[in-house]
Amino acid sequence: MKHIVSRDNPAFRAWKKLAQSSRERRKAGRTLLEGMHLLTAWTARHGLPEMVLVSERGAAQGEIAAWLAAHPQARVVLLADGLLAELADTETPAGVLAEVEVPAADQAPALDRDTVLLDGIQDPGNLGTLLRTAAAAGFGQLLLSPDCVGAWSPKVLRAGQGAHFLVQIHEGADLETFLTQFQGASLATALEGAVSLHQACWQGPVAWVFGAEGQGVSPAVLARAGQRIHIPMPGAVESLNVGAAAAICLFETLRRRLPA
Repeated sequence: MKHIVSRDNPAFRAWKKLAQSSRERRKAGRTLLEGMHLLTAWTARHGLPEMVLVSERGAAQGEIAAWLAAHPQARVVLLADGLLAELADTETPAGVLAEVEVPAADQAPALDRDTVLLDGIQDPGNLGTLLRTAAAAGFGQLLLSPDCVGAWSPKVLRAGQGAHFLVQIHEGADLETFLTQFQGASLATALEGAVSLHQACWQGPVAWVFGAEGQGVSPAVLARAGQRIHIPMPGAVESLNVGAAAAICLFETLRRRLPA
């Protein structure tokens, strides 16, 4: 096991760029996963990561030590505690990181598959929650507009809790073109000119569109949606967090498909 204690080490400098720069992550096609939950989820879905980074203190922790013992073929680097802390995105580092290659979508988005379209989502926590909710509701394809926050950033990965590895993520997608070609019902959350979620009718594959915090779905994308949907809110609240709104809409879709 290689042991790195210097910040001047070339490998450490490369990992620090991945930890801090979305541009570097896009350029390298790689990212860092933090914590045993993401490492375990990745391994179950994709096999061993490119590299496992363990702090000196983390190597002695029971769960991490057990994983290392169960995967002797893994490439592991031992980092000084302070170095791993510089790479971690949390105030209290979990003691383990993994360098992985960002999975590329296998093919172009399917036009007849349940899909979630995200238009300009900027908050990492919201995006991670949306990915997790979509995966839980069985929506396995997500399209992100070019102005969404990077799906593979550390904060989004942490909020997604492994959902990234269960769905197909298409970043930088042309939402307008997809909606024009989609072979099913396209539904966008909106306030004006919208029908109640509980009264709306649709059949077949569904493409749900959720917009940015505050601004909602952009006018150009909204114009391509087949139906505008609002969530009834009898309470004195103007709007819901986009993650909460998506959960209501996606699980209402699931509910309608369950046997009576």
